[in-house]
Amino acid sequence: MARDRASLRGLGQRESGAVRVATIGECMVEFRRRAAGSYTRAWGGDTLNVAVYLARLGTAVDYVTLLGDDPLSSEMVAGWAAEGVGTRLVAHVPGRLPGLYLIETDASGERTFLYWRSAAPVRDLIRLRGDRLAGERASPGLIYLSGVTLSLFEPGDRARLLELLAACRAGGARVAFDDNFRPRGWPDRAEARAAFTAAFRTADIVLPSFEDEAALYGDAAPDATVTRLQGLGVAEIVVKYGAQPCLVVAGGEVVPVAPADPSAPVDTTAAGDSFNAAYLAARLGGSAPAAAARAGHRLAAAVISHRGAIIPRAAMPEATLGGGAAP
Repeated sequence: MARDRASLRGLGQRESGAVRVATIGECMVEFRRRAAGSYTRAWGGDTLNVAVYLARLGTAVDYVTLLGDDPLSSEMVAGWAAEGVGTRLVAHVPGRLPGLYLIETDASGERTFLYWRSAAPVRDLIRLRGDRLAGERASPGLIYLSGVTLSLFEPGDRARLLELLAACRAGGARVAFDDNFRPRGWPDRAEARAAFTAAFRTADIVLPSFEDEAALYGDAAPDATVTRLQGLGVAEIVVKYGAQPCLVVAGGEVVPVAPADPSAPVDTTAAGDSFNAAYLAARLGGSAPAAAARAGHRLAAAVISHRGAIIPRAAMPEATLGGGAAP
């Protein structure tokens, strides 16, 4: 494949004593409506949001995706690099274009999306680059993906991805997974449940939102989500619940951690993504799970106080990482 020279060798590896993270998924061109009716153009995607915030928090991170060979794709890669996100694992497919979405936000900060992404090159990621990932046996590191990542692929490619993640785990890497259930990305809930359950079994750390788990599995309360995930063998769990306390599970202990300063959101875009990034950065930095969750709450509170998924650098909380025992 022309211009496809990036190798997946080193995915999620440890370099110079520091854990390197790889996030897998799709970034799209974003159009956001202004009050006057015009639109601003940016880029965004759940796993890319996590990568940007990880980079800002000082964590070495690479983004794994496929893009086109068009100016918008080049612009995105340059933007990620400017944020400190590693782009060596980004490949380009000639003649293809990235997906795009349109976002509108109501008075309460909730969002409505319209997508144009069915022909995005990332949907061929496993088919075109799976063999390279299959050869990877990572030293200890972290690989991050979401339910949106899973929804990009046909069932065969999805199963292949999970096999590859299991092989990376066997090589010493850890896997973190956020459910991020988006019904429009799935033909039906049964297929989504099967895919998510398989991903839960493959993950070391699961960071679900209770609302998504309730929608997909019918969980009545966050503790029901905890019980189900523990039954699948997940060792570390953080069940996010909007402005309510999250439930942090590690070592068999369940600890509720409340946001420090709840406030009315301006825009909830990337609230969960930023929480996940701060949580993982804190854990990789040596924080205990509860302290890492507090770091997640602090960053998410800052993010929902601004419009858009990626807030200005100046708005990043100074004290995002917590202290505590090593993971």
